[in-house]
Amino acid sequence: MLHHLSGLRLAAVALLAGLLAACAGGGTQLPPASYGDGSIAPSEEYTIGPLDEITIHVWRNPELSAEKVRVRPDGRLTIPLVQDIPAVGKTATQLQDYIAKELSKYIEQPIVSVIVNTPEGNFTQQVRIIGATPQPASLPFRANMTALDAMIAVGGLGEFAAGNRAKLIRLDHATGTQVEYRLRLSDLIRKGDSSANVMLKPGDTIIIPESRF
Repeated sequence: MLHHLSGLRLAAVALLAGLLAACAGGGTQLPPASYGDGSIAPSEEYTIGPLDEITIHVWRNPELSAEKVRVRPDGRLTIPLVQDIPAVGKTATQLQDYIAKELSKYIEQPIVSVIVNTPEGNFTQQVRIIGATPQPASLPFRANMTALDAMIAVGGLGEFAAGNRAKLIRLDHATGTQVEYRLRLSDLIRKGDSSANVMLKPGDTIIIPESRF
């Protein structure tokens, strides 16, 4: 068991080292986050993960609804009349369509809505912040999340952080490769430069190196 845990720790250290090494490379600049028209744009679809808390409403059938049901570690959940619903990997829309189809065996034309109350378990739907920050963390992604939101959540930059040499690592789903972007976190946090704020996506990793002396 100890050998297994040591192996996991070594793997985690190797992953962190590899990501931090990426900071030495180049990267392109992301466009600044824009709220010019005052509207909130929908984010890309969230996919449900294990331990997510979900509310399911069945219109005109409250006895079939479920408030704050937790997706089990096996990726399934249960509501009245429908057992072991496969939830992990589905969007809220896909899950409500699946539940409606199953309930149609018992009631006529069910109308189902699904709300993800608390995203907890889907690692690919989180944003990770590592390096020179007071509280490195993995944060649940939410719609319209920005770099500023993430930095506030982890307590800003560390005392010796080189914020303007920070990098954002993002998976390009079309090619299956990682893409590196430059971030100007010092300008954003210490100078209040809103043009340095960028939109985040699920699965993003922000890497903050320390200053070189």
